[in-house]
Amino acid sequence: MREKIMDRSAEIVVIGLGYIGLPTAIMFANAGFKVIGYEIREEVVKKVNSGNSHIIEPEIEEMLRKALENGNLKATSDKKEIKGKDVYIICVQTPLKEDKTPDLSYLESAVRTTAEAMKRGSLVIIESTVPPMTTLKMAELIEELSGFKAGEDFYMVHAPERVMPGRIFKELIYNSRIVGGINEESSELAELLYRTFVRGQIFKTNSTTSEMVKLMENTFRDVNIALANEFAFLAHQYGINVFEAIELANTHPRVKIHIPGIGVGGHCLPKDPYLLLSSAKEDFGLIRKAREINEDMPLFAKDLLMSSLKTINFPPEEAVVTVLGLSYKGNSDDTRNSPAIKFIEEIKDVVKEVRTYDPYVRGTHESLEAALKGADAVVIATDHSEFKNLDWQSIGGLMRNKILIDGRHVIKEPPKGFIFKGIGRGEY
Repeated sequence: MREKIMDRSAEIVVIGLGYIGLPTAIMFANAGFKVIGYEIREEVVKKVNSGNSHIIEPEIEEMLRKALENGNLKATSDKKEIKGKDVYIICVQTPLKEDKTPDLSYLESAVRTTAEAMKRGSLVIIESTVPPMTTLKMAELIEELSGFKAGEDFYMVHAPERVMPGRIFKELIYNSRIVGGINEESSELAELLYRTFVRGQIFKTNSTTSEMVKLMENTFRDVNIALANEFAFLAHQYGINVFEAIELANTHPRVKIHIPGIGVGGHCLPKDPYLLLSSAKEDFGLIRKAREINEDMPLFAKDLLMSSLKTINFPPEEAVVTVLGLSYKGNSDDTRNSPAIKFIEEIKDVVKEVRTYDPYVRGTHESLEAALKGADAVVIATDHSEFKNLDWQSIGGLMRNKILIDGRHVIKEPPKGFIFKGIGRGEY
């Protein structure tokens, strides 16, 4: 296996061609490996093989076409085509169930597919974010299904992705990686494999520590954001601009407060704290409380909207509200766990009409002007670049009433003639 990795003759299967799987497959293909992307969604397979990405990401179309043109990448939904390969990299989702417990059915299905296809000596890598000790359990499942012995007949690693949408390819190359093997040889093989394109540091550890590292990173961010959101609540009580206060506090060399907002979205932060706690015998409250604060931020934005309507004595049931942004982060089409969508769910039954516009995601209206014409309030739910330099005087001329709610600190100086409220903008 070492020689095959070093001379790029190892054949790689990437299972799941989503936001992480497709870029990962492209990177290995462009590093010189023969890569098969296995995906059960036929429409994704067709798009990828035609050179068209189904996700929005800088550089992805160009890099995908390069991988196809050099003959190193192919997508398939045929299990026969992935049999007997050297490396299997699993990049499937691990969402939460209704009760906030992990849904590992996608992962288990991918592991079963791998166990049916792999050969003696294969290296299996889980990039999906999982609860602690999951990799060991999946290794046991492969043993049961294949008859192979983990650490002897096959190698297994947890190597979590650590990238951000909008910067995926740059971060795949330059970010450090964690590779956690079920034994030392598994970690060494994975390190050798990722070193074929990773320029950042690669740290070896065991699989459970690797799983913990990924969950700790995102839980740290989630708790810090919750603290910032609580500071925002206090800023409204004390009548100050929390963003000015945070900027000043962060001049302290040992302080780095995050930014408050309408909520936390994406595929990681809203679920990883729950994954971290899912197998714990006891949790002590802080992590769960932080998650609750962040989940409730759309409700705070709703309160700001309702209080603004009350200020002008306008009945909510007659209000037309335009929400700008549907994705969870700026300049992205990713709507997973988007607080914008939760905000819409919270207000749709108490206002007359909710309109939506997003330059990256199909909303109720395809143009900003159409979405705003005759509206009573506009709520900024995503910090797309397009929303940062809008002509609010012209927008005001389209609206029936001029209420502006900023959930993402896009507005630095409120436009004249608008009733303005923003999360953390307690001076208004």
